[in-house]
Amino acid sequence: MKKFALVTGASGAIGKEISMKLASEGYSLYLHFNQNEKGIKELVDQIEHLGGEYLPIKANLASKSGYLELAANIFSLDAIVHNAGNALYGLVEDLEENDVEELIQIHVTSPLMLTKKLIPKLRAKGSGSIVIVSSIWGQTGASYEVAYSTVKGAQIAFAKALSKELASSNIRVNAIAPGAIQTPMVEGFTHAEIKGIIEDIPSGRLGSAEEVASSVEFLLSEKSSYITGQVLAVNGGWLT
Repeated sequence: MKKFALVTGASGAIGKEISMKLASEGYSLYLHFNQNEKGIKELVDQIEHLGGEYLPIKANLASKSGYLELAANIFSLDAIVHNAGNALYGLVEDLEENDVEELIQIHVTSPLMLTKKLIPKLRAKGSGSIVIVSSIWGQTGASYEVAYSTVKGAQIAFAKALSKELASSNIRVNAIAPGAIQTPMVEGFTHAEIKGIIEDIPSGRLGSAEEVASSVEFLLSEKSSYITGQVLAVNGGWLT
């Protein structure tokens, strides 16, 4: 019997690696994207030889109706990976209300309401697993990223609370908290800034999107069948 997983933000660097990892493990996939249709098409081309079903779904999770559009295209379901998101840099005094509202919608409201809509589909299977891709800043907080740290912290609280609510339904909920990962999100940093970060990381390097993807796959798999309500730090020992 085929296993079906939803990956939100599948066209991004980490989402793409998660999708490829899950496809290689035999999952059929609902591949959510918003603007990067080219990236999704390239992803499908890369994984179609693996023999699963791969359905791209366009939805804007920054809008209040986006999660409904996404949920309407989900049928059989075994797993959810909440990965969609974006960063927001700057002093808290300079925050614009619209930017904050959008950040909360993408990272908190849409995942919460989307999960609400999809829980019956997981229950219908008799089991399920949900993984939320949060951030090290949701654990420790970061200056110049106060709003981002806030929503990422909310995601961790969401995972912990929901895990208790769904455990009796044999549905596990966990989060991962990546540290400094080599993705386009760090391309805006100078060489000196990246060097300084690496010097602070005990492992002496940035992490890779593939390492994040492997962590997600582990938490979705039976290898972690007695793990729920946890936050797996994928950070090379940084800020622990």
